[in-house]
Amino acid sequence: MSAASLFHLAWARVLSVTSGQDRVVFGTVLLGRLSAGQGADRALGMFINTLPLRVDLDARGSRAAVKDTHARLSALLGHEHASLALAQRCSGVAAPLPLFSAMLNYRHGSDGVPSQAVQQAWQGIETLHSEERTNYPLSLNVDDLGQGFRLTAMTLARIGAERICGYMQQALLALVENLETAPQRPLREVPILPPQERQHLLQGFNATAVDYPLEQTLHGLFEAQVRRSPEATAVQAGEQQLSYGELNRRANQLAGHLLQLGVGPDSRVAICVERGVEMVVGLLAILKAGGAYVPIDPGYPAERIAYMLDDSAPLAVLAQGATRALLGELARPLVDLDQLAWSGPAPGNPQVEGLTPGHLAYVIYTSGSTGQPKGAMNEHRAVVNRLLWMQAQYRLGTEDAVLQKTPFSFDVSVWEFFWPLFTGARLVMARPDGHKDPAYLRQVIREQGISTLHFVPSMLDVFLAQGEGAEDLGLRQVMCSGEALPGSLVRRFKQQLPQVALHNLYGPTEAAVDVTAWDCSGPLADTPDHTPIGKPIANTCIYLLDAQMQPVPLGVVGELYIGGVQVARGYLNREQLSAERFLKDPFSKEPGARLYRTGDLGRYQADGTIEYLGRNDDQVKIRGLRIELGEIQARLTQLEEVKEAVVLAREDVPGDQRLVAYYTTVAGQPALAVEQLRRALLEHLPEFMVPALFVHLAALPLSANGKLARKELPARGWRRPRCASTRPRWATPKSPWRGCGPNCSMSSGWGVTIISLNWVGTHCWRSA
Repeated sequence: MSAASLFHLAWARVLSVTSGQDRVVFGTVLLGRLSAGQGADRALGMFINTLPLRVDLDARGSRAAVKDTHARLSALLGHEHASLALAQRCSGVAAPLPLFSAMLNYRHGSDGVPSQAVQQAWQGIETLHSEERTNYPLSLNVDDLGQGFRLTAMTLARIGAERICGYMQQALLALVENLETAPQRPLREVPILPPQERQHLLQGFNATAVDYPLEQTLHGLFEAQVRRSPEATAVQAGEQQLSYGELNRRANQLAGHLLQLGVGPDSRVAICVERGVEMVVGLLAILKAGGAYVPIDPGYPAERIAYMLDDSAPLAVLAQGATRALLGELARPLVDLDQLAWSGPAPGNPQVEGLTPGHLAYVIYTSGSTGQPKGAMNEHRAVVNRLLWMQAQYRLGTEDAVLQKTPFSFDVSVWEFFWPLFTGARLVMARPDGHKDPAYLRQVIREQGISTLHFVPSMLDVFLAQGEGAEDLGLRQVMCSGEALPGSLVRRFKQQLPQVALHNLYGPTEAAVDVTAWDCSGPLADTPDHTPIGKPIANTCIYLLDAQMQPVPLGVVGELYIGGVQVARGYLNREQLSAERFLKDPFSKEPGARLYRTGDLGRYQADGTIEYLGRNDDQVKIRGLRIELGEIQARLTQLEEVKEAVVLAREDVPGDQRLVAYYTTVAGQPALAVEQLRRALLEHLPEFMVPALFVHLAALPLSANGKLARKELPARGWRRPRCASTRPRWATPKSPWRGCGPNCSMSSGWGVTIISLNWVGTHCWRSA
């Protein structure tokens, strides 16, 4: 084994970690004299040549990897006179693409101090040294000095040559240690981060500890506010409103009834009601009885509702007259919130024996890749931490009003409900489906004096599109989450609502709503094109890790793992999935600390701010709604006529992301009618999970290795349809369809027929 082999392997490991690839290719400089015949070592001239070297960093041990690298280098010597152009032609890589973008030059040299004999022989001659730059963005020169080595890195300024040399030195030390003490240790586990940088990434960026009073419950926060302002208005829905004292009394009455039904700590109680005062009463009552609420959207299809009821096995179900029929036959107690059978003398606040902040507050179902949704179980202390941080950061007072417009089956609704109710602010309930109507939202913001509300970025785009120039709506702050927030949208927001603060939040349902935050304020010209998701909030940690759950270097893409108090308990009745996603926290000293593996990708900026970069699986978010594409695909392939199906989230028009389903039919079957496909899916899936486009193909395109070639699926050839309408932009038509209608048919230009154009939403574009 040569030292050169060790350095080449260490360099490959550095490139692997910084690129996230297990197979790397880089250029290595060959002397060009070793196979040139006798006397080549004394010939004058430049003979060096650069050729590509491929190194696989897999599960092999360090000793085997060093031997393999040595063998590859030895084999490469037989081609040391082959040109790089010849190597490019033989590689099969298209000419515009380089074979490699990093290089290693291992060379034998001296320490720069000539020997006495050399000084005498070269007397009167001055020796000059220089380091020439290469055409590659990342290169490393290794000088073998005999008694030591010198590293010289040349990189782009933003990467930093000193960092690269530090990674190389750490990789070398780890490799040597492995060869001596653990030669079978997998090469992919060799660390490259110096201890100081590793500590900075794991601890420095996660110094978020705040001494919040977390030993309290969600409803306990509300009860404390009732004592402070019993006569103040707590909740308002249309003409109906309740003071804090009245809301507390009604919730106590219902809680007493639930206690009689056997509800207690960790009991689950389903609630299926329309947005209104009764919804708030029901949620508080469930919590006061010690239970965890399971929100069921009345707009869900009957089969999905039935599955959620069966899976959550609630002790009781809260409903209204308008939603009772959606629940089918129930084998559990039903409480009709429109009836007063449960009302009676107003008791005091229930004291539920054994209830702690470690018990469940709610179970919210999210889309599941197996074809069925999964319920994320969140505890009181997690939500309490989230709300206490939000109050410390953004401050609500008695003069504030918060608009509750998010469907309560999505976790953003949690802070919309409970943040105002423990700070003395007024909770204003939007009318059912009002969150889809920007004109209505503008009206209610002005009439109700709303100071704080939430938008998913796509709906904020629609909301701003209806405005004209700078305006004063009376808003104080807007929270955004659920989707990536484009910088162009932030700039429009600043221009139209210059007095309003905009905050970008990030977090999954499995971690109590939000875990990072970014303040979008600042000069318009300094607004980044890609809005960061910010830094971890109080008592939470964000780790960006590689496939071996080791921290990636600063600026390198890694998967987001969430730690801290807000991590959910797991998925209800999904032990295997919980074990895959909720892991032991190897970086925490807290007993029982866990991580949630998000599947989201991101990277750290120099100050610890995180940039969101998308997903590593088939989960997407459209208009803030979390969707597992596998669930839609599973439902499509259950149709007898459908042979194969794949669903993608496409954004062929900027800002217009939509679901597209590609499918094939069994032999002899034609393309299915759009209404047949829609009806079949709507029996199992909510409206927002039904694709906007259905594309029938003769066969799904496959790559050479037999895998689906997603990039070959037709992406162009259709345009966004525009209605021949004289309505103002974003006027709401009577039809729930956006666009020209449900049965548009057009040629795609790809030899396929697009048989469906269903634009999700309730708006129509004005023709140009």
